[in-house]
Parts: sequence; structure tokens; C-alpha cells
Amino acid sequence: MPTILGQNQYGKAENRVVRITRDGATHHIKDLNVSVSLSGDMDEVHYSGSNAHVLPTDTTKNTVYAFAKEHGIESAEQFGIHLARHFVTSQEPIRTARIRIEEYTWERIGTAGEDEHSFVRQGQETRLTQITYDGSSWEVVSGLKDLTVMNSTNSEFWGYVKDKYTTLPEAYDRILATEVSARWRFNWSDDEQETPDWETSYAQVKKHMLQAFAETYSLSLQQTLYQMGSRIIENRDEIDEVRFSLPNKHHFLVDLEPFGLKNDNEVYFAADRPYGLIEATVLRDGVEPGIPVDLTNL
Repeated sequence: MPTILGQNQYGKAENRVVRITRDGATHHIKDLNVSVSLSGDMDEVHYSGSNAHVLPTDTTKNTVYAFAKEHGIESAEQFGIHLARHFVTSQEPIRTARIRIEEYTWERIGTAGEDEHSFVRQGQETRLTQITYDGSSWEVVSGLKDLTVMNSTNSEFWGYVKDKYTTLPEAYDRILATEVSARWRFNWSDDEQETPDWETSYAQVKKHMLQAFAETYSLSLQQTLYQMGSRIIENRDEIDEVRFSLPNKHHFLVDLEPFGLKNDNEVYFAADRPYGLIEATVLRDGVEPGIPVDLTNL
């Protein structure tokens, strides 16, 4: 045979599931986008077309909805763990399950009435998690994307390398803005370990990330990135690694001199592209990296 089969996986992508928990007049929402990917003893379906080892992707979709009812959705991470364990332990040909979840957040609309069942969708960020299980060990990588932040001062950029193509003036008081894409890897990997409190962990990671961004007097976006990652590692024992991808959302001072006006760091043009892209991993000392360098497919 001139060719052989390499890595392969299959599943049902982007299953949108909304779970309403009704606590009397008070309702709670979990809104997830769940993608299931399975791999294992799948050579024959590729070579001959035999589906003897194939669990239909429609079945994986149905499982997502059934588990939302049977197990509820305590957190995106816990829901993903339930699903991954089920697929690996219930289907002999399946050796590894990977569950990717995006979570969309809703907040309550304050009303004069007593009923608490009205919500508005938050647009601040999308919460993420990826659960991978091979029957014996777990890998949980959570994170967020589309979290836009800005410091209107306390940022500089100067002292950089200059050559004949350099036109950028040095800045001693600039806007620093970025759209945070971050992933963090938990050191929980075994059922014998105590399971993290996933909801508390997410809230605390986001808090430390934002505090570090706000409190760092920045001489470069790289410096700010490192402070954000370090603050998370130092304050959250359950996390060993953080990976950031930070586009520099450039804001350029507008030249108002043609109109006889002085622009004293007041009026800016917000450029959408091109943009600087700063990426790095921050690790607990002694830990090997595990989050992919390219976050495009994570």
C-alpha cells in the first residue's frame, strides 16, 4: 500500500445548547457552543468505509442535549468532563475525546417586579474551555477571547531599534489597548486529585488579569503581558501555564495643526489594521509548556 492513514478524528461541531435552571421565580442560564471530537480505532472506516466502529455524529449531538438535562451544566469545564468521560468509557473503539466549549454570558435585567427571568446578553468576552480525556488522564485548558481593554495613559514606547525604514516617533504617553485572547492550563489531570472550582477559578483569573493590566505602568505590551500571566500564576495554584495572544490596538494622535488646534493627547484615530501582535507563554517555574503556540485552533 503506497499510503497509510495518519492522525484522524471526527465528531459534531458547534452544538448550541441553552440550559435553563428554574429555582422558583429565579432562573439561571447556561449558554454553550459545544464541539465534540473523537479518535481511536478508526482505520477501517477510512480504508474500506466500514462504519462498524463509528458512533454517528448525530448521536454525539443528541448526547450533548441529553446530558444538559441529565447532568445539568454546573460549569463549561464540568459539562465537558461528563461528555468526554462518557464517550471514552462507553465506546470501546474511542480512545480519546476532546470537547471544546464556548460559553456566552447573560446578566439579569433589573426590574421592579419580583420575578428574575429577564436577561441581557453580555458582550464583554467569550469564555472557552477544551477538555481532553484518554481514559486515564485529563487535560483542561480554559480561557477567553474578545476581551477588549484599554489604558488611556501610563504607557510608553521608546528606546527601540531604528533603521532607515523606521518612521514611528517615540511615545512617552500613549494609549495602550488590546483584545485579549488567553488560554490557561490546569494542573488537574487525574480523578484522584481534588477537582478545581471551575466557576471561581475563571472569575479569579479574569480579575487578576485585569488588575495586572490596569496596575502595570507599561513600557511595552510585552511587559504588560508578562505581568498579567505572572499575576495569574502567583495567585492561582491550580494553574501552571498561561498563553496570551494580544493584538496592539493602535491609537494614533490626529494632526490638528492644519485647523489651528493643539492636540494635547486628546483626539486619536483608532486604527484597526495593520496591528502589532504580541504573543507569549508564562509558566510556573519547573513546568513544561503544553498549550500550543498557535491558538488559532484551540
